[in-house]
Amino acid sequence: MKHKDSLINIIITLIAVMVFLTLPANIYAQAKKPAFPQAPAIKSPEVLSDKSITFRILAPEATKVGLQSSDIFGMTPGNLQFTKNSEGVWEGKTVPLAPGAYRYTFTVDGASVVDPNNTSISESNNNVWSLVYVPGADFMEMKQVPHGAVAEVYYYSKTLNRHRRMHIYTPPGYEAGSKKYPVFYLLHGAMDCDDSWSTVGRAGFIIDNLINDKKAKPMVVVMPAGHTTKNFSMGGGVNNMVDDFSNDFINDIMPYVENNYRVLTDRGNRAIAGLSMGGMQTLNITMKDLSKFAYIGVYSSGIFGLGNTMPGQNSSPSFEEQYKNMLDNSDLKKGLKLIWFATGTEDFLIETTRASVEMLKKHGFSPVYKETDGGHTWAKWRDYLVEFTPQLFK
Repeated sequence: MKHKDSLINIIITLIAVMVFLTLPANIYAQAKKPAFPQAPAIKSPEVLSDKSITFRILAPEATKVGLQSSDIFGMTPGNLQFTKNSEGVWEGKTVPLAPGAYRYTFTVDGASVVDPNNTSISESNNNVWSLVYVPGADFMEMKQVPHGAVAEVYYYSKTLNRHRRMHIYTPPGYEAGSKKYPVFYLLHGAMDCDDSWSTVGRAGFIIDNLINDKKAKPMVVVMPAGHTTKNFSMGGGVNNMVDDFSNDFINDIMPYVENNYRVLTDRGNRAIAGLSMGGMQTLNITMKDLSKFAYIGVYSSGIFGLGNTMPGQNSSPSFEEQYKNMLDNSDLKKGLKLIWFATGTEDFLIETTRASVEMLKKHGFSPVYKETDGGHTWAKWRDYLVEFTPQLFK
């Protein structure tokens, strides 16, 4: 009986050893089999040496893929040819592009889709875009220089009775010091948001480079949200579009910045500029109280209703009527060091800009006006920022 039990134990031991010896091989064989089908590796976007861009997206079941971009001239769905390979990856290539930042989305069977292979994004007033940068413009490159910081900042607006967001740039060394800095308020346009200047506008890199090159003084740059309603609409009239924001700016944004950041608060150390809608808001804010700002910049904009008819103007007092006392106050003009306009010759607001400049001249102002090539685009607004900023705080 003991012999039989010993034999059984030996057999069991041998079976266990055999199972153990084959186990690693089985595990290895199983590990080599993926649990799920693996998607092909995709590089998108790919900026090529000639500055063209190849876009790719995996959409094996799609019947049509296109590209939408307000920053690439003429780029609407259907204008860029996409082809699909055997793995279901669609690919389209642009012509060579000028250096700069470009926002885009795919259209997949009519649906707008951000690029799932690109983590860089830029927000706008009502959606999110993927973002790609084509290098080659020295003034907005990310270089090996001291960098400032761009922060998302939330404040409570008593004017609008809700929390609001803005982006604030602080210069290199701000966190470690006690120095106070001049402040530059930089406003976005109608189709953008407070995120836009720091992403597609590359404002942080532009200011970093200007400071490093001794072309601009270190400064705090405040980029607030210009929209006071969720969805932008001209239907409510221009006055509604700017007045609520102007009140929020004067009563909430400026006090928040001056109470929470080390900024100088005298007129000579305050500047404000804006593009398109932000340019109109800039004029609305400054003409309500010209004593607050010594430097004013208006990019691709002016006084809406001058040169072009805009909604909401016909039933309201004209800009000149509203701000006559401010426009004719010679004492306030003495502290104004710069009022600067720039617009492209292909910009749809060029007549508005020209008429605004002439109106200010009529009231004794000395605006600087520059007409450039180009239209109503970020390519021009970045150029205007890099030309306007070195003139500040002299």
